[in-house]
Amino acid sequence: MTSDDPVRRGGREAQRRRTRKAIVDAAVRLSAGGATPSIDEIAAAADVSRRTVYAYFPSLDHLLIDATAGALNEPPVEEALADPSIADDPAARVDALIRTLLRYSPQSLPLGRRLIRLTVDPPVSETPEPATPRRGPRRIEWLEQACAPLRDTLSQESYQRLISALTIVVGWEAQIALRDVRGLGPEAEEEAITWAARALVEAAIREHEADSPQGDGPRAPAGSDGGTRAEKGPKKSDGDVENPRPAPSPG
Repeated sequence: MTSDDPVRRGGREAQRRRTRKAIVDAAVRLSAGGATPSIDEIAAAADVSRRTVYAYFPSLDHLLIDATAGALNEPPVEEALADPSIADDPAARVDALIRTLLRYSPQSLPLGRRLIRLTVDPPVSETPEPATPRRGPRRIEWLEQACAPLRDTLSQESYQRLISALTIVVGWEAQIALRDVRGLGPEAEEEAITWAARALVEAAIREHEADSPQGDGPRAPAGSDGGTRAEKGPKKSDGDVENPRPAPSPG
């Protein structure tokens, strides 16, 4: 087994996520009393070094904003995705995720704008920047939970492409574009984001159906046109007659 083995890569990624979560959870606990904790206090509470904290968060402000946004959004998102009525419907699960995040956007979007500024233009640090995403995996984890019914149906490549595409339309960046560039209000914003996300999910399912034997795999969500011309039969013109008899030959 080499260092590039997928199992080892998955293990390292899981460890990074656990370490990051421990740091964020420590920041949330220490901030609960109203005081602003220091990096040293957060590192001690998370049982990691200062260097490890800075490897994940270039600044204390970055860490505290991320922790606050997570504490605000995580409980309602987890509750929405635990709804048994949508357990097997990926499109409905993505809808529920989006509507939950938008419900809390009056509080979270200002934090998102600040966090985007910090990650787009990070402060100069003596600590080498790790070869990992500058933002945490929270959004990816929620999208993976929402699309869980498709994990064993789509190919790995198709599933990861769907998650990447949904990352573009679900989150603060999409809200900022729709508000600042398109000038949309909350209702139109929600309609545009849910429409785009549902279109991506349905496209992934249709692509899978097209590549699979007939009848294999999940059907496209209700409301999408899953029929094909071959299934419906050729369209007949008004002049077409079924089973026409040959004209009799002259006697």
